[in-house]
Amino acid sequence: MVIDLQRCIGCWSCTVACKQEHFLPPGILWNRVLIGESGKFPLVQKEMLPILCNHCKEAICVDVCPTGASTKREDGIVLIDYNKCMGCGYCVVSCPYQHRSFYRKDHQRGYFPNQGYTAIESLGKELNPLVKGTVVKCTFCKERIDQAVQEGFKPGADREATPACVNACVTKARTFGDLDDPEDPIALLIREKSASPFRPEFGTEPSVYYIRK
Repeated sequence: MVIDLQRCIGCWSCTVACKQEHFLPPGILWNRVLIGESGKFPLVQKEMLPILCNHCKEAICVDVCPTGASTKREDGIVLIDYNKCMGCGYCVVSCPYQHRSFYRKDHQRGYFPNQGYTAIESLGKELNPLVKGTVVKCTFCKERIDQAVQEGFKPGADREATPACVNACVTKARTFGDLDDPEDPIALLIREKSASPFRPEFGTEPSVYYIRK
């Protein structure tokens, strides 16, 4: 994924789309937008930094997992098997980007206190059941990619095979594609705009790149 920071306006559409796609409960965010300011008055500029799991090539979270719950697929997507995760937290503390979250008992509450779950929340617990006491994170919408690829769609080019946050971005700040294909539009964009990952000195080789200027 490539994110153009000059295009991001901090609207949080990516965050909302991610919550809707995965029926995420209160307190759980897989997509966030950090908003800050730089400069001195009167030359002050607002800055936005969208963040999510970087699906690193050298994923530390996978290396430290004692149960094999954290894995990296051949296409580079890093996933968590809730049936194997024991909630030890090694991956949470080892991730230098802090993009993993514990799914605790208090996250099982509904969005409307003392009113029970809405029909949408109940549906979400069936379609995307999270397991209490495990770690959760962004999946690059693997379910969309897997199903759409089987039907002949191309991730990044067809909406059906593209992460929800990319589809929802109103300014087209996000681009998704195949980093292993040097002729893929995302690879060309990285070269043309000199995009780079966040904090490359960590040595994890993230799969999320940023265009800074």
